[in-house]
Amino acid sequence: MSISPFDFINAISHNKKDLIRESDDPERTEKEYNSYLVNKGLSYFIDTVLYANEMNFHHQIDSKLKNDYLINTIRPKKRFAKWVKKISEDDLELVKSYYGYSDEKARQALSILSDDQLSLIRKKQNKGGAP
Repeated sequence: MSISPFDFINAISHNKKDLIRESDDPERTEKEYNSYLVNKGLSYFIDTVLYANEMNFHHQIDSKLKNDYLINTIRPKKRFAKWVKKISEDDLELVKSYYGYSDEKARQALSILSDDQLSLIRKKQNKGGAP
């Protein structure tokens, strides 16, 4: 059974369950600990960002030690944040051509446009023909 980085983030921030020590195969579980993704997930919250940054400074230590530090220093609290995703280049080009915006303005417009509005712009920009 594979343990995802989200399981580690939930264990560190909410239920305080030590997934590495409590697993059947601690060595395999320790290898599944992805400190980059765990630190990225914890960096979304103002009360855990400094702890995640501290682990970035000490990247050379073992995953078990990083996990122990985070479990024992972060207060238990249910935390949820949407992960930032990369903007599709197709949508960016669509908004740029439709409105005549620069890259920066198009990114700002994409952040406020809904999916329905983007589909309407796609229909208006469709010139027909084979895809």
